[in-house]
Amino acid sequence: MTTDQSGGVPWLTQDDLPVETYQIVAPDGSYEPSTVPDLTDDELIDLYRWMRVEQRYAERMVKLQRRGEMGTVASGRGHEASIVGSGYPLAEDDWLIGMGREVTAMLLQGVSFRDMILYWRGIETAGRALAEQNCMIGISIGGHVPMVTGIGWGMDLADSDAVVVAHFGDGATSTGAVHEGINFAGVLDVPAVFYCQNNQWAISTPFEQQTNANTLAQRALGYGIDGIRVDGNDVLAVYRAMTAARERAREGRPVFVESMTYRVDAHTTSDDPSRYRDDEEVEAWRERDPVERYRGFLEAEGLWGQVDDDAIIGEIDDEFDAAVAAANAIEDRAVDAIFEHVFEELPPGLADQLEGFKALAEERPAIADHIEQRPKG
Repeated sequence: MTTDQSGGVPWLTQDDLPVETYQIVAPDGSYEPSTVPDLTDDELIDLYRWMRVEQRYAERMVKLQRRGEMGTVASGRGHEASIVGSGYPLAEDDWLIGMGREVTAMLLQGVSFRDMILYWRGIETAGRALAEQNCMIGISIGGHVPMVTGIGWGMDLADSDAVVVAHFGDGATSTGAVHEGINFAGVLDVPAVFYCQNNQWAISTPFEQQTNANTLAQRALGYGIDGIRVDGNDVLAVYRAMTAARERAREGRPVFVESMTYRVDAHTTSDDPSRYRDDEEVEAWRERDPVERYRGFLEAEGLWGQVDDDAIIGEIDDEFDAAVAAANAIEDRAVDAIFEHVFEELPPGLADQLEGFKALAEERPAIADHIEQRPKG
């Protein structure tokens, strides 16, 4: 407590709440062997493989978008440890509700490359396929968080052993829905983990312009739940923190996790980060690359000799190529599909638009030809 000199009033200030960043492997590669999670050698190598999946998926998806095969996509470059470490401890029955950047965590739950490609192409069947694997993407800047609390409440009422995990960014924590959802989760003691990837930028707004708090993790106390701040570029620290968070959540103690990482690529392919951040900042974070840091750990543990990196990339590319071919095989959608799954009965205004679009396509063959020639799926 800080007491003012005039009247002896005990103020609670930022200085009264120091928050450490949990870390196992430091950026320089050093670590205390006793702090390493109890994972087998195969599991430690498997973590590396999944980080390479996240890395390669992002590279391939951006190339697809640049060729006009989808409207936009959100890259997870720089988040590899944060995403893989948070998804690896989850059980089959757990739910993962994300915002689109946590692809590998969803692949770990059983989602396929094909369905992720179709999702970013706007094909409605992909959303249903994700839900069948207990995964959903709610690109609404935090608007999915109250729904996560509702899912957790349902799990509690059903006496389930599963937990629900919400992924969102630091920018989402500035929205009312996030505060309302997490606060209500604390009131109801739901089995939920609220996983915030603080990548320092909410699109073009830097972290220091979003809040006057020293950390986001400290907000957990205001919600009446547990919180932790973890080095999001240290996959082992994220894995251990998330494993403990899941156990807490199963006990009816919701948890807020702030994962400190950095978005190396653009917010999405529709964004130009050079307009608002310096190259020097990006390069400084590139030097903290989570994949390279973990490779150094495997070398120190004498496990790197068991890793065939070229073979890993080859397997990922083969799987991705097959997924693209499967996505391209999806039957073309008719013009009507643009207006489906929005209203049970199409309002007059939209009905008029649909008829007008059809008439325009008939009057202008070039438009109809363009529709036929657009990328499949």
